[in-house]
Amino acid sequence: MHVPLEPEANAQPVAGVRLYLGTSLVVFVLMMLAGLLMRAAQAEWLSMPPDTFYQLMTAHGAGMVGISGLAGAAIMWHYLNQKVALSQQVLYLNYGLFLLGVVLILGGIFWGGYAGGWTFLWPLPAKSMGVWSVHAAASFVLGLILIGVGFLAFYLDAGMAITRRYGSVLRGLGLDQLWTGKIDESHSPAVVASSMVIIVNTLGILTGAVVLVVTLVNLYVPDFGMNPLLAKNLIYFFGHVFINATIYMAVIAVYELLPLYTGRPWKVSRPFYAAWAAVTVFVMAVYPHHLLLDSVMPKSLLALGQIVSYLSGIPVLLVTAYSALLMVYRSGMVWKAPALWLMLAIFGWSAGVIPAIVDGTIHINKVMHNTMWVPGHFHFYLLLGLLPMVIGFGLHVMGQQRAIHEAWNRFFFKLFFASGLVFCSAFLIAGWASVPRRWAQHWPEWLPYDRVGTVAAGAVVLAMLGVVFVVLQRLVAKSYDTPH
Repeated sequence: MHVPLEPEANAQPVAGVRLYLGTSLVVFVLMMLAGLLMRAAQAEWLSMPPDTFYQLMTAHGAGMVGISGLAGAAIMWHYLNQKVALSQQVLYLNYGLFLLGVVLILGGIFWGGYAGGWTFLWPLPAKSMGVWSVHAAASFVLGLILIGVGFLAFYLDAGMAITRRYGSVLRGLGLDQLWTGKIDESHSPAVVASSMVIIVNTLGILTGAVVLVVTLVNLYVPDFGMNPLLAKNLIYFFGHVFINATIYMAVIAVYELLPLYTGRPWKVSRPFYAAWAAVTVFVMAVYPHHLLLDSVMPKSLLALGQIVSYLSGIPVLLVTAYSALLMVYRSGMVWKAPALWLMLAIFGWSAGVIPAIVDGTIHINKVMHNTMWVPGHFHFYLLLGLLPMVIGFGLHVMGQQRAIHEAWNRFFFKLFFASGLVFCSAFLIAGWASVPRRWAQHWPEWLPYDRVGTVAAGAVVLAMLGVVFVVLQRLVAKSYDTPH
């Protein structure tokens, strides 16, 4: 069936959003190629020195987290700007600081040799045993700080715009309607999701800034330090909140675009507001599940991490996935490529939290946390959850119907879906077999898992190249077609 588009949904992305989107897709491909090289090295199909492997691992981790944030920010800004007045100057400021931060990070890694992982765990940046210099670590840390400053400006601008329009960010989140029971069905899900992200990621970035600045000073003034356990808590609070916020920004594409293909509106409701209010708390409270192996942690925090790990998936499954299924059911929709990618995203996000919940169980975590199970679960909800949201958004707003034959669209989709499942399953099955993560070289018994994962990774990259070509073709075109 043909679904008429509303004027707001018809709006073409501003140049800044196109810049974010194009940059994100190119960097996603580059980071995926880095991941493919690492898997090939573990499979012994490629010779790679360990120091090079860990440099690639550091760049891959930091790059994927950062570019996921930039891609999510593009989606959030595009739709939130249709509801409130956002600043394009701040949009470009964030992009400029992001690029400058990337230059410093890559310089620290590939010029200075920094290979301490994207989590920069204290006091590792200053304890390289001669592998990298103080200046290399400082370049990496300063790059992260600049990226954080850019995103902080982005969220503060969005928060002020929501406050001017609705009175406060909490009202944007819909808490006033949740408390009073008077539901305004015209309230935008994009505003609700954006408000949640603004709250959690502003706190997350400020927390990360504290430990990053202390780390930077410590590199040159060793006597200036902090408690290592406190530092680890601050780092994982920042890291967990930031990477989760990327997908909560990107899911706005599902809320805004799926109704256009089904012809059914995505209305807010009391359960919708309650779920997003709960997610706001859960995302900030669940981070101790990363620290279950730290026996010196307060037992109450470890218990909190396990309990919230179980609860955190409920709002996702009930409000977003269930509502999406109801919206699609008997809608008579035409399954255009963007709709296919958006529904894949719902599956990947919903299913991807299951291995995370398993790992969040203390007794299982003791065995599984330092295995391939963990990269399995976060690759699952990023590769099959977040990335399809970005692809679906890109295909829709760039007018994909006239860019490439529908048969090729479906081929790339099926190849990505199938190979992505195999790729993530190779990680999870290897983790179940206790194959350790973060090892540059693997024992012969582990090679079958690595080789299956490498072949699947190659197929994922091939599919991604096809999709990115479609979107970039439209991004660089002189005129943009209106999606129909």
